[in-house]
Amino acid sequence: MSRRVVRQSKFRHVFGQPVKADQMYEDIRVSKVTWDSSFCAVNPKFLAIIVESGGGGAFIVLPLAKTGRVDKNHPLVTGHTAPVLDIDWCPHNDNVIASASEDTTVMVWQIPDYVPVRSITEPVVTLEGHSKRVGIISWHPTARNVLLSAGCDNLVILWNVGTGEMLLALEDMHTDLIYNVGWNRNGSLLVTTCKDKKVRVIDPRKQQVVAEKDKPHDGARPIRAIFMADGKIFTTGFSKMSERQLGLWDLNNFEEPIALQEMDTSNGVLLPFYDADSSIVYLCGKGDSSIRYFEITDEAPYVHYLNTYSSKEPQRGMGFMPKRGLDVSKCEIARFFKLHERKCEPIVMTVPRKSDLFQDDLYPDTPGPEPALEADEWLSGKDAEPILISLRDGYVPVKNRELKVVKKNILDNRPPPGPRRSHSTSNTDLSVSVPPLPLTGHPRLRATPRHRSRPLLLGVLGWDGGREVTPCMCVSPPLQLPTLDEVLEEIRALKETVQAQEKRISDLEHKLCQFTNGTD
Repeated sequence: MSRRVVRQSKFRHVFGQPVKADQMYEDIRVSKVTWDSSFCAVNPKFLAIIVESGGGGAFIVLPLAKTGRVDKNHPLVTGHTAPVLDIDWCPHNDNVIASASEDTTVMVWQIPDYVPVRSITEPVVTLEGHSKRVGIISWHPTARNVLLSAGCDNLVILWNVGTGEMLLALEDMHTDLIYNVGWNRNGSLLVTTCKDKKVRVIDPRKQQVVAEKDKPHDGARPIRAIFMADGKIFTTGFSKMSERQLGLWDLNNFEEPIALQEMDTSNGVLLPFYDADSSIVYLCGKGDSSIRYFEITDEAPYVHYLNTYSSKEPQRGMGFMPKRGLDVSKCEIARFFKLHERKCEPIVMTVPRKSDLFQDDLYPDTPGPEPALEADEWLSGKDAEPILISLRDGYVPVKNRELKVVKKNILDNRPPPGPRRSHSTSNTDLSVSVPPLPLTGHPRLRATPRHRSRPLLLGVLGWDGGREVTPCMCVSPPLQLPTLDEVLEEIRALKETVQAQEKRISDLEHKLCQFTNGTD
């Protein structure tokens, strides 16, 4: 009589549990746009959800602690002129989020630590380079300010958000709609899936396809692919019989899968979420009411089914908390934010342990918020692993760090202006020079006796200090136009004034927020 041997794993008994009703986020109008993205992004400070918005695209940003019913007048992040399709928090700055939209643009936003009084309408930088809607964005895992965007124009663009410039454009690599794009652990390679049923591994800096697999799943429905920590590729897709499948592939032998398993016959596309620290893949299908999770190991059959979290309500989208945002005192190894039609429900994945001590085996050092490279270093060919932090004492989010965008002056690249024709009336004797008027207030624009020496525009100001101006009273000196340096200096001064007023408004909003919260 043979006895069945159970595989040993510390994650065998992982279970999922929803939070209590008062810890959910209620009364949120989740977007109804037809697009296979998660519609939700979360980090240790904020929860962002794409919402319904009239006359453009918007998403809502909530502090994690602001649970319960959300005020219907809660400020939104609005700036796109068409629906928002994807959002992603910067891994190196918890106050910076990027959004992609049907209006063909990508916008990067700075979110304050306090709740603003008005909706945020001005992005830090707008990235324009796609000719069709942009449905995918993803930050580089180790390089500062490097952002990837993929659009329905079959184009993948890499941006330097710090300067607002395009770093690389991957053209002519995809023949059809791009389904998803993912980075490997150190950001040296990309994996993409496409409507032409191919999975491609791309070296973005060399702009070449390193490996390619045709039809990893035979079905016509969308395929998803992500990198594992060891360089393997995990895919989800459909068979010819429309059964949902998952596969594990080795780049060194891309022809045959390491593992290929069939799951069920549902229609929803499976969105994979990967925890590199525990080597667990969570599969969430849009329209499903369950989350399946698998452990990836080096032992056959390589992909081991662990368990399924089931609920009654289907999910419209899903957010996945980074490891540094989890509660290590409760042995929490994952936290999902499940989107319903009108609310967001956090779901906690826990490993049952009796001890209250820190569990070293559950929480190895994990990627922290500090970038390992600058954008220029990565572009020049350098690679670096993520900078790791320990969770032994828990993670405390850092304070708001402002994203500074330094754009090159486009005027520096223009040729110097040539001789310009003077603007004069038909009678050359009536030409009057007009130096730039001061812009500091209306009273100084009045013509008074102390301004009598200043030439005036005929037909616009027909008097000077109470005296009527006649042609014989006017002298016709040569026309003197302001130089380019003077114009730039005036623009710079105006910008400084506007920025100072914006800072004052922001400070007043912050004080008002503290006053209304009873902290002042």
